[in-house]
Amino acid sequence: MRHLNYHHLLYFWTVAREGSIARASQSLHLTPQTISGQLKLLDESVGEPLFQREGRGLILTETGHMVYQYADEIFALGAELTSRVKTGRVIVPAVLSVGVVNSIPKLVASRILQPVFSADTPVRLVCVEGGLETLLGDLAVHKLDLVLSDRAVPAGLSVKAFSHSLGASEIALFGRRGSTRAYERNFPQSLDNAPLLLPTVDNPIRRALDDWFDRNSLSPTLVAEFEDSALMKAFGEAGNGLFPSPVAIRREVEQKYHARCIGLASGVQETYFAISGERKLKHPAVLRVIEAARKELQPA
Repeated sequence: MRHLNYHHLLYFWTVAREGSIARASQSLHLTPQTISGQLKLLDESVGEPLFQREGRGLILTETGHMVYQYADEIFALGAELTSRVKTGRVIVPAVLSVGVVNSIPKLVASRILQPVFSADTPVRLVCVEGGLETLLGDLAVHKLDLVLSDRAVPAGLSVKAFSHSLGASEIALFGRRGSTRAYERNFPQSLDNAPLLLPTVDNPIRRALDDWFDRNSLSPTLVAEFEDSALMKAFGEAGNGLFPSPVAIRREVEQKYHARCIGLASGVQETYFAISGERKLKHPAVLRVIEAARKELQPA
């Protein structure tokens, strides 16, 4: 591959973004036959196919993912160059794609990622949610730049990824404001038989809280379980039961969900990790996120 044909690369990049040759042909105002022919020439230049058929659609091969990542950066730089020439300044933001494990409270994720917007040059943040293994798969094929998780990369997982500790927060129990007085007295024994809203059993905080209840000989009444922490808090706001949340966002939880902190689940912490595809972090926005989080959160 001595010389790169940027027209071929543009057609490939557009097909990958649009999801099909038909939609790419509409975007580029070219016939599907023209685009197919150009993709074939790019395959020959690279030395292997960049797409493979799956049903009636096209999906990127492993090499295709790699080429797409470079193409994305190339055309982003092209847009930046055009902006710089026309206006004398950069107005096209860089893109930072972050996967957020769905068990992390949204308020925590928002606070951790807030430093992205303090950059000297604009950064466009793209957030997606999902399970840890799914997000790590997207990280491995360069769909994501970073994954925010409440656990490190699982041992034995066949994905090249590195965990960077951000810190931790203690966990407290909250209830709807005006209905917590009885639980604040004689805490945590007051939680015995109390109505409780908890994360589902696959959440690390759920397991830690179950152990904490056992250590304190407590048997609260489990009212409901949730994968989504924001939904759990909404039910707590409605008065359906007490709920756990990180102390790091105590003020926001109390304001947003009209709640009141009852007491700490002593020894129970939620930990936070930034997971990257590289051992050494380089992205300036990612470095700001990690530096700010480590200052704000307590050591894990």
